[in-house]
Amino acid sequence: MDLISRRVVFKALVFLCFIRSSQGRDHFTKLNLPPFLKASRFPTFQHEAYDYIIVGGGTAGCPLASTLSQKFKVLLLERGGSPYGNRNITLLENFHICLADVSPESPAQGFISTDGVINARAKVLGGGTCINAGFYSRAKPSFVQQAGWDADLVNQSYPWVEERIVHWPKVAPWQAALRDGLLEAGVSPYNGYTYDHLYGTKVGGTIFDETGYRHTAADLLAAANPNNLRVLLYASVNKIVFNTKQGHRKPRAIGVQFKDENGRHHQAFLREERGSEIIVSAGAIGSPQLLLLSGIGPRNELKKHNISVTIRNEHVGKGMSDNPMNSIFVPMKSPTKQSLIETVGITDAGVFIEASSGFSQTDDSIHCHHGIMSAEIGQLSTIPPKKRSFNAIQKYVDNKYSLPKEVFDGGFILEKIDGPLSTGNLVLVDTDVDSNPSVTFNYFQHPKDLSRCVYGIKTIEKILKTNHFTNLTANGAGYPMETLLNMSISANINLIPKHTNDTTSLEQFCRDTVTTIWHYHGGCHVGKVVDQQYRVIGISGLRVVDGSTLFRSPGTNPQATVLMMGRYMGVKILRERLGQAAGV
Repeated sequence: MDLISRRVVFKALVFLCFIRSSQGRDHFTKLNLPPFLKASRFPTFQHEAYDYIIVGGGTAGCPLASTLSQKFKVLLLERGGSPYGNRNITLLENFHICLADVSPESPAQGFISTDGVINARAKVLGGGTCINAGFYSRAKPSFVQQAGWDADLVNQSYPWVEERIVHWPKVAPWQAALRDGLLEAGVSPYNGYTYDHLYGTKVGGTIFDETGYRHTAADLLAAANPNNLRVLLYASVNKIVFNTKQGHRKPRAIGVQFKDENGRHHQAFLREERGSEIIVSAGAIGSPQLLLLSGIGPRNELKKHNISVTIRNEHVGKGMSDNPMNSIFVPMKSPTKQSLIETVGITDAGVFIEASSGFSQTDDSIHCHHGIMSAEIGQLSTIPPKKRSFNAIQKYVDNKYSLPKEVFDGGFILEKIDGPLSTGNLVLVDTDVDSNPSVTFNYFQHPKDLSRCVYGIKTIEKILKTNHFTNLTANGAGYPMETLLNMSISANINLIPKHTNDTTSLEQFCRDTVTTIWHYHGGCHVGKVVDQQYRVIGISGLRVVDGSTLFRSPGTNPQATVLMMGRYMGVKILRERLGQAAGV
């Protein structure tokens, strides 16, 4: 199935459930954030030049912009809109509706990898922190060491984020059952409430507060110097501008081209000062895509799209990786309270165990598609991809209304692989920055990834045999694992054809039911595309600071470390220019 057809299928699979209210706007006012302007306002101040232009107001871009603005003039360009006032972003109860929204204003842009796994990328100020499950957990110390980061500055940067947007969850019943089940199944010790990455079972932080309100990377802009920071929304950067005049040892980034919400094109430029830089923080999909569109990448790939070569780098878009996730759906005898990720089991086998529950809270909610982790959409997974016609999709939509409400009383236990060894690549489909590139992750291509998935499923089986879960099931005695596997085949939606031996072969179950938890990374690796300071190799005045530079996803969930990375690199850059007296 080609990419266009996949987009059609994805859009056909989802309901439009977009709600707006004033609650987020009130939060905006209380935060005392800098003004957010639509990109079409740019002509009124386009004569200005900047010390830093940051492409992407996401998980790394917001703390980076906030930090750099303390001393320098910064332009932050975000292709999406504001998260404030959109209840689908700000309220935990609307988590799945947010992912399902395919309106032009949606904060989530869906894409389907060539593997057949439905995925999403953020398109909103605050980036992935606006559409994720909110879990906050730091990277382990060895990750920091391998990244070559200054441990003292890392340990200053994490708390800078935490004191502003991170909270402790009030553990939901489903999460408590997982915690106790993990310990009884041998995933010990219990490490209590902690941000640290420790083997055993723990409760981590969350960016949802006690009222269920989401706090995002955009909130960190409240710490900026408003006199030095300009934030433009709906600004889609389609090219980096370079000075390639003879006499320069290598191309230098001097500005960017972008289009506004009306399709009009603009240019923004750096000040002609040593140290001024373009910093790309567009995420693991957007950053390699923008480098390619700007002529940085494999020569043959650029030639295919008639893109002039700025500098050849065969590694751009390579080494793409996504942490594969497989889940077991467990029906309960009564509705379960909604919860996202709060508890995690960190095994020494390279597998993480998490859980979520309560995807449908009211009769009305089952009439709305709630994202890829919902039992509502399981029926379509039994139809071979080439037969997923509009008629088949419509029949599926009609049929789901007749499902008994009990189908939605339950939750998922998830297992995901730490540091998958399987990798893929990203290539352009066309030269339109709004198009999704073609992305391949090659899930379970490496046999070790597959064996770890099997280990994770067997660990979940042990957990489900404990009294903490059997007592919650309809018959009070639990379900045979084969029954749960059968249910889960339908509950995990992707475009991968299913096999008859899914319940007898855990390896096949892993392959056929793989989904994502949006932890993809790579495409601009350190040492291949950027150096240790995240400067693009062979280019002056250009850095990439985000998850695209990472060889593996940090910790159990990457958002804590990517948020920290934005703050960390902001302080590092200020110290480079101003010395230790930077005072931030």
